[in-house]
Amino acid sequence: MGDVPYFAAVFARTEAGWIGADADLSEIISLDDVTDLMRETAVEAIGDLVLMLIEEDDTWFAVVRLEGDEEPRLFVSDPESGRSSKIAALLAEPLGELSDAEPAGDLTLLDDLGTDADRLVELSERALPGDALTIVAEQAGFVDEFDRL
Repeated sequence: MGDVPYFAAVFARTEAGWIGADADLSEIISLDDVTDLMRETAVEAIGDLVLMLIEEDDTWFAVVRLEGDEEPRLFVSDPESGRSSKIAALLAEPLGELSDAEPAGDLTLLDDLGTDADRLVELSERALPGDALTIVAEQAGFVDEFDRL
């Protein structure tokens, strides 16, 4: 996905707690590829909650949520970054036409994990992307796995 540095990791909730693994997005060309990668990475957690956290060049972040066979839910902090980021463009595509740099997607996808819609928007607007993802991981209970990666 170009020469822009990015961080991407998959976190799966299992009976034993959260497990995390780095995610390589270099071969990703569609949201289906992202979903497949999440399922492959979280084999031990099939049927359980799986999250992918993405941050690119410290300019934007995204969260993709997958549960069982359901369609993925996603949030992008700055869909306008899609103009310069292949990853952001791929994630923002299913969100439809976006008129400005407002956060987009499912603002409630982390409600049950301690980060409500208002807080997610606040993090998008006021925190550096890496810091925002650390807060998301902390609230959800997998900050140690996040820090390890």
